[in-house]
Amino acid sequence: MTAASDAVASPVHPALLDRVLECLRMQSDGLTEHALITQLRDAGVEPFSGARLQEPLSLFQAHFVLFHCLYRLRDRLAEGGEGLRIHCLDIGIEPVREGGAVDGLLATHDPLRAYYLDLAQLETMDASAVEALLGEFWSQLGRDQQREQALEVLELADPVDADTIRRQYRRMAQRHHPDRGGDTAKLQRINAARWVLLVRG
Repeated sequence: MTAASDAVASPVHPALLDRVLECLRMQSDGLTEHALITQLRDAGVEPFSGARLQEPLSLFQAHFVLFHCLYRLRDRLAEGGEGLRIHCLDIGIEPVREGGAVDGLLATHDPLRAYYLDLAQLETMDASAVEALLGEFWSQLGRDQQREQALEVLELADPVDADTIRRQYRRMAQRHHPDRGGDTAKLQRINAARWVLLVRG
């Protein structure tokens, strides 16, 4: 059992929420999930300081705890007239505009909120369950949204053909491969993006 799973056996301490919020306040333009987890880990913030981000199960546990914190922070910030973007590639604080809009976008019901606020969900997750979840992640999104996010991960934009996607995938996979000092979480997103664009179509 990793430090992340140990830490979520009981409710997340408010001090952890404060540390996450502190990191968000320091990045006015927002940051990625991986960048936020890395900041918390490097700062020695539990449970992230013990996270082994190269291992899918430990990475998922860190991800779950972070998103649990983010959804709780979203509720807290809403009381003060602020909104919180929650996306693996874009996490940031914004003012809530009239009518509940955040940065010009209407606030919508988030079906993931209940999932991440239920810490008991972690108890059922083992390595095989995490692998299955990663495979299902992209299928949860609408096809247009899948393509848009996959292109963003590969730093591409439509119109783009399959050969261009394959070339860009190879370049980015080589650049971010852990054997070359790359980032495992980024490589996982790159692989998932290739699957969405070339396999699912």
